[in-house]
Amino acid sequence: MTHDRPGRLRPASSLVLALTVAAVSSACGGAASGDARGGTGTPKSGGNLRFGVGTDAGCLDPQQVGSSDTLYALRQTVDSLTDQDPSTGRIVPWLAKSWEVSDKARTFTFRLRPGATFSDGKPVDAEAVKKNLDAIPRLGGLAILAQGYLTGYRGTRVVDKLTAEVTFDRPNAQFLQATSTPSLGLVSPADTARTAQRRCGDGVHGSGPFTVSGYRQNQSLTLKKRTGYAWGSTAWKKKGAAYLDSVTFSVVAEAGVRAGSLGSGQADVIGGVRRQDEGVLRRGGAGVERRANPGVVFNLGFNNGRPLTRDPRVRQAAQAAINRAEIAGAVFPTGTRAATSVLSRTTPGYTDLSKDLTYDRQRSKSLLAEAGWKPGGDGIRRKDGKPLKLTVVSFSKAGSYEAALELVQQQLKDVGIALVIKRLEVTQFPQTLRTGDYDALWGGDLTRADPDALRTLYSTHLVNSYRLPGGALDTALDEQAATTDTARRNQLVAKAQQLIVRAAYVLPIVDQETLVGVAGGVHGLTLGASGGVRLHDTWKS
Repeated sequence: MTHDRPGRLRPASSLVLALTVAAVSSACGGAASGDARGGTGTPKSGGNLRFGVGTDAGCLDPQQVGSSDTLYALRQTVDSLTDQDPSTGRIVPWLAKSWEVSDKARTFTFRLRPGATFSDGKPVDAEAVKKNLDAIPRLGGLAILAQGYLTGYRGTRVVDKLTAEVTFDRPNAQFLQATSTPSLGLVSPADTARTAQRRCGDGVHGSGPFTVSGYRQNQSLTLKKRTGYAWGSTAWKKKGAAYLDSVTFSVVAEAGVRAGSLGSGQADVIGGVRRQDEGVLRRGGAGVERRANPGVVFNLGFNNGRPLTRDPRVRQAAQAAINRAEIAGAVFPTGTRAATSVLSRTTPGYTDLSKDLTYDRQRSKSLLAEAGWKPGGDGIRRKDGKPLKLTVVSFSKAGSYEAALELVQQQLKDVGIALVIKRLEVTQFPQTLRTGDYDALWGGDLTRADPDALRTLYSTHLVNSYRLPGGALDTALDEQAATTDTARRNQLVAKAQQLIVRAAYVLPIVDQETLVGVAGGVHGLTLGASGGVRLHDTWKS
């Protein structure tokens, strides 16, 4: 099937294109090694791919899921209006064959490809686009990512059966790139009328190359190839249906066990590769597919609504106590770099704030003393007889993440801060955010090839997981999302980074990479522009 060329992009689209090209071009520096995954020989159809992951979010609706492990699977079941070519960063056609963006980035007009259908048989048409975008705000905080992408959403007009006009009440420069994400992947109109809970529990009907054929919570999720599929992204190599007959995602919480299963041939692909797993994979003939993640870095984020972490001196003291280089070199995979801002180096608009993130134990101790915290006999500081004890919630079961948190715990203890680690299941994430029962959250990263990732996590107008105060940060985040001037947007993004880092709202730790272990007999598996796995072109020899 041939694809129509996209419509001529106007200034707002040009802005997004320039930003995403910059992000993905930089990210390509961490490309995969080994030719087995490049697709040697003649591709063949058939077979089941066995994929080991660390966690299960307990939800089958990609519009409500933020967990990478779960999105590895659900991304295969939904198509998006556009795609982002991982090689070039360009926004390319998928369900939309062309589009136009108004000069002020308030109106986006998408012309859909004919013939695409959801797995329940309903057509992918302009009415389906309207029902999807109209329904997302009703999901509320459960759709953390999607809700942020639709800030200022006014509505969608059905121009004709295959033309949808999406309008915002303010400029929304990031929206075109957002339409390439699984969070805005389209589901059947019938699903949009269901409650968020029903969509999570029962699943949804996407138009993707695979459908969910079986699910056992915290155990496995199985996908089946959809026959007759013929409307894939123009960034894919294969036309028509996928090569693989099925894909089984099995939850294997222990990272070492996952690595061992790949080395022994019990798994074909695994997620969450750790530093200590690299030798095991090499000896077993497997390789690692990797991509430097654009977006918000891996971090420890403070709840500013809690008494102890409301004091900026406590947060800044913790910031100065963190030795990022030690953490990156000790527990994360080879090549991981210490964070130098709240945005990664591969994100458009990134600003180097390494001087603000210098490891300085003496400064840390001075800040705590200034805040009235005095050394205690057990090494933990006290004020008014109470210890400086913070509870951090961790949802990750990935070994390297836990080891990194334990190293952070030790580094903070060295300056007199006690960090109590509370480990929860990924399924408890939404409820935990609602209650705010934590001093800090571990791992608040967000992979996205657009600096608007900052607004998703740190705007007080959205979920506001960190209970941040309103003010200058909100202004910078709102204005960067609205401007179509690249230079001005970069200035605003730089200001937002400075406000977040200098107030120590979060402690940036490392620039994240997506690392996936891949057996030698697996070919054509690639990572998307924002790190997600792409399985349509994957085949087994």
